[in-house]
Amino acid sequence: MVAVAQIHRGDVPDIVPFPEGRDLLQVLWCPRRHDGQWVVPQVCWRSAAEVGEVRQAPAVPADAGYGRVPRPCVVHPELVTEYPSWDLSYELWDALDARFEQVEKETGWDYQNHLSTAPGTKLGGYPGWSQDPQWPHCPACGVPMDHLLTVESTEEHDHRQAWTPVEDRDVRREGADLSLGDLGGVYLFECRTCPGRPFAHRFD
Repeated sequence: MVAVAQIHRGDVPDIVPFPEGRDLLQVLWCPRRHDGQWVVPQVCWRSAAEVGEVRQAPAVPADAGYGRVPRPCVVHPELVTEYPSWDLSYELWDALDARFEQVEKETGWDYQNHLSTAPGTKLGGYPGWSQDPQWPHCPACGVPMDHLLTVESTEEHDHRQAWTPVEDRDVRREGADLSLGDLGGVYLFECRTCPGRPFAHRFD
């Protein structure tokens, strides 16, 4: 397994509810391909106070797939408000379509690309599906799972630079050097009501 993300609750207050007694979220995955899956993730909720000696990261498997081992980097959280894109119901699309067209005419901003889901790696919010939504259901209770984390190949695309902070518009930013499929992403979901917080993932 290779490290993908480590998030402290104090850095992301109120974004997602952490389990009782846990203040550290760690996400790892196996970078080898398994039965058609690009990566196989693992979600770990921990207590930072219980972490003892920090071990050296294990060597990357020699047969790890290209672009599936993140480059070590620091995450700088920024709170943004998102709205559903492909998850918006057909009824709401029909009701709001005229407004979307008016906003685009006045500002040049397209709802789907500029105003709905933020691109890049993110905690919470809505998945930025590039294909039809595939929300998993909890195998224990049967309810739709909550979106926990998105890990994308890139932090932004040329047509979605409206999400880039103004302060960073002229700054060359380096991502985690991921290449998941055709520059896609992995979405992690969890059930927040069942014991053990069961999780699932979708590759898009």
